[in-house]
Amino acid sequence: MIIQNLHKKNFKIWIESKISKHIFCAFFTFILLLIPSSLLSQDSIPLAASVDEQKSIDFQKHFFKAITHKAINNHQKAIESLDECNQLIPNDVSVLFELSKNYHKLNKYIEAVEYANKALVLKPNNLWISEHLVQVYRRNNALDQAVEIQKNISKQHPKKKQYLVYLYLQKNDIDSAKSVLAELEAAKLLSPRLRRIKKRLTYPNNTKNQLSKNIDNTTKANYESQFKKNKSFSTLKTLLTKLDLENNSKLLVYSKEGITLFPAQPLVYLMNARANNKSKEYKKAIASLQNGIDFVIDNPVMQTNFYNELIKSYQGIGDTKNANKYRKKIKK
Repeated sequence: MIIQNLHKKNFKIWIESKISKHIFCAFFTFILLLIPSSLLSQDSIPLAASVDEQKSIDFQKHFFKAITHKAINNHQKAIESLDECNQLIPNDVSVLFELSKNYHKLNKYIEAVEYANKALVLKPNNLWISEHLVQVYRRNNALDQAVEIQKNISKQHPKKKQYLVYLYLQKNDIDSAKSVLAELEAAKLLSPRLRRIKKRLTYPNNTKNQLSKNIDNTTKANYESQFKKNKSFSTLKTLLTKLDLENNSKLLVYSKEGITLFPAQPLVYLMNARANNKSKEYKKAIASLQNGIDFVIDNPVMQTNFYNELIKSYQGIGDTKNANKYRKKIKK
């Protein structure tokens, strides 16, 4: 993923702190000598006011060494430098935040959550820390916690309520997603993508989309039987995958039903498109893919699968221009 650089606007926030003019000037000169301005980033917390000057200089040296390591994906080294900072000045919010981000990059969920929450204690309702914690929770499927924090963010920043829709869709809570969409529409905060999602969630016979327990060691026939009984997405997902691998014509039937039952699940649109492409119904495949791609949320693998299927569809109708467009998207 792209690593964001520290943003220059943080200097304004930092300057407004109670640090003395003498120490600020020395520190500012130190920054200019130590790192290029391109390393300044938007998601960083300004450093806390100082203790004695030598300790402050040592702290700054280790802190910006950590930022440099993070910028080249050397996250373990960044953590080591941040630990040095923590020894010099314990519980500095900028250090805690950076520790959380680096642990997150190393997929160390417990530590990432721990340090982000410590930072929030010191900076309650801080937008950057809060949004970072939402992503930590979301990435680890702790969606209830992510939703609660996003709700709190939305109180301070109403437009941020848009992301609640995607979190609800990810946890298969269609009713809550629709409710937020209605609130956003009333506030005239619906983005074009959310307008499309709202429209596509309005299907006849739409039922509650809840995951059931996984059903293991079951044959395809039994999956068909199970799906007819429980209408669960987890059963349908396995059934569609088996039908797709076997080139079974029932893929079209069950994927259509899946779109009706689970209109927020991108997989059902993808499988419906595959069924139509196999039947050379390329225009129908394109329509299904275009309807479903808005529900692909932070999932590069699924997004690539959609693009590959769109390439097949456009090739099928002889549209080289659009086929090449999606090839370029995959390369990016």
